[in-house]
Amino acid sequence: MDYNTQREKLNIPDYGRNVQKMVNYCASIRDREKRTQVAHAIINILGNMNPHLRDVPDYKHKLWDHLAIMSQFSLDIDWPYKIVNKQILYAKPDNVPYSLEKVQFRHYGKYVELFIKRITETKDEKEREVLIEIIANYMKLLYVTWKKEQVADDIIFKEIKEISKGKIQIPESLKLNDIKDSVINQQSNKSKLKKQKNKKSNR
Repeated sequence: MDYNTQREKLNIPDYGRNVQKMVNYCASIRDREKRTQVAHAIINILGNMNPHLRDVPDYKHKLWDHLAIMSQFSLDIDWPYKIVNKQILYAKPDNVPYSLEKVQFRHYGKYVELFIKRITETKDEKEREVLIEIIANYMKLLYVTWKKEQVADDIIFKEIKEISKGKIQIPESLKLNDIKDSVINQQSNKSKLKKQKNKKSNR
């Protein structure tokens, strides 16, 4: 039997194998003028296959780009548009520079550490206390989201001191917001659903 896996690879599979055969036939025509006429006919066919895209800006231009790609940029015709550059199209993206810095508490993330560092550099006492309250409540929310259970304020305070290397002293009057059980249950349910989906996809 003849399987698709044994056939020629399609450069744009969306158009199907018959369209690719038309493009291959067009490229095989010796007369340049006739090649160009056949190319225009193929463009009309591509347009009829996707009539809902006719209102898209540069619609025709994109079809000619697709024709160039399907012909592997080998089609020698009178192009009505400047065709997409092959080198740019197939150029590999630049490597993303990932930070190699270690995060002390991964469930809080790097920005929490940076925020705490900013607090240690804040000299105004009132502003400092406000910032401590904000970051402590945020850390408590992150902790509960991660652990899916309630956490004592003292644990959050202890970890703030640890991240700040003892430079931050927690105000004695500070009391953090309560995290409602409904939030914990919601996070727990999301986690269960995610695990169920992963199990199904691995079957």
